[in-house]
Amino acid sequence: MGLFGKTPERDPKVLVNEWSHKIRKENSQLDRQIRSIQREEDKVKRSLKEAAKKGDKAVCTILAKEILRARKAVNKIYTSKAHLNSIQMQMKNQLATLRVCGSLQKSTEVMQSMQRLVRVPEVAATMRELSKEMMRAGIIEEMLEETMDSIDPEEMEEEAQEEIDKVLWEITQGTLGKAPVAVTEAPGAEPQATTSAELEEEDADELKEMQNRLESLRS
Repeated sequence: MGLFGKTPERDPKVLVNEWSHKIRKENSQLDRQIRSIQREEDKVKRSLKEAAKKGDKAVCTILAKEILRARKAVNKIYTSKAHLNSIQMQMKNQLATLRVCGSLQKSTEVMQSMQRLVRVPEVAATMRELSKEMMRAGIIEEMLEETMDSIDPEEMEEEAQEEIDKVLWEITQGTLGKAPVAVTEAPGAEPQATTSAELEEEDADELKEMQNRLESLRS
């Protein structure tokens, strides 16, 4: 605490660097968690294959559900990592604009990503702490809770059974379960998966956009 009971304002550059460090740390922890879940999934796969050899379909179904839960958990973590990477990119933008105009700028992208991450148990505590610091620094406004879309329980059960059949078919090489429906594409059509080259192009576009904003600030 400074003179007359006032807390001196912290250097914005120091704040941004601290936030970036915390985000990188959370990302590393999520990577470790993904590897841990995948190791457990491999163990369950081996158990499922053994149960399939014995013809124990009930056990196979239970183990297939475990594999599904593991994969969905990993997918959620990858989504969280994408939001963390988005915030990290925005922190680089903040440092760039800070050098030009001397202050931190409000960011809708950061607020949207933070709003999603405070609902993720693995990173919630750190994200709540960061959101408070970012609100004080003026980067984001007051956080609002997002409402979850309602899902029909019967629809969820039907979808889950279909996914279980796919997992059983995959792990037992067609002994159990059902083959997934083949995706029909036009002849010669390229697969729609995002490639690393496309991701690099997106990053380059973001960098170019940032540079254009900086040029407009200088002018």
